[in-house]
Amino acid sequence: MEGFYIETAQHIQIRQRPAGLGDRILAQVIDSFIMGLYMLLVSITAFGILKLEDNSIAIMTLLFLPFLVYHLLFEIFMNGQTIGKRALDIRVVQLDGSKASVGSYLIRWLLRPIDITISSGGIAVLTILLGGKGQRLGDIAAGTTVISLKQQAVRREELLTAVPANHEPKYPQVVNLSDSQLHQIKKIRIEALQSYDFDLINKLAAKTATMLQITHESIPLEFIDQVILDYEYYAQKEHGEG
Repeated sequence: MEGFYIETAQHIQIRQRPAGLGDRILAQVIDSFIMGLYMLLVSITAFGILKLEDNSIAIMTLLFLPFLVYHLLFEIFMNGQTIGKRALDIRVVQLDGSKASVGSYLIRWLLRPIDITISSGGIAVLTILLGGKGQRLGDIAAGTTVISLKQQAVRREELLTAVPANHEPKYPQVVNLSDSQLHQIKKIRIEALQSYDFDLINKLAAKTATMLQITHESIPLEFIDQVILDYEYYAQKEHGEG
């Protein structure tokens, strides 16, 4: 899946990277194995060791309840991850990239029988493939998706910036930055967007403004982008004149 773009409350546009279908299926396999192992151990303990009778319904319900709420409890207390999801480095989040709410986890869990149990996962797979945002029915109802947390290597070509021919510089102070400082700004910008760390974007903008001894009223990401383009503009102009 190519991913999709969202705009955060801080007006930062980032690219969401939905978890691959293979990763989601494998995470489900791991979780199913863990739940199956739990059920086996509970059964052996209840009927073999404790010698519980079939009429011990209340006790058996308490013993098997964790199996029924496995996904709900783990996603609530492990920030959108079950053991399987953590192993595959994927997580449930809101569509805007923020942490999912307890209500969202609950809605996903309530629709899980339709998505996965009754249809053996067929409905979930079909919905994920057709939707383009990594959502099964439970995700659509809850306004969530499952994203990949795997970090992509920052390639050198991603740090290079093409300056539009009609670019108009705003901050001539950028000439006081060194190449290494600009390189660091670019790298932090990319890493912050890849990890959805909006607070880091804001801190980077504030730090950059302090280094340049200027104030700005732009959206933090727009300010950083302007600084990068301005630097490249003056650098290329100086190189051309030289």
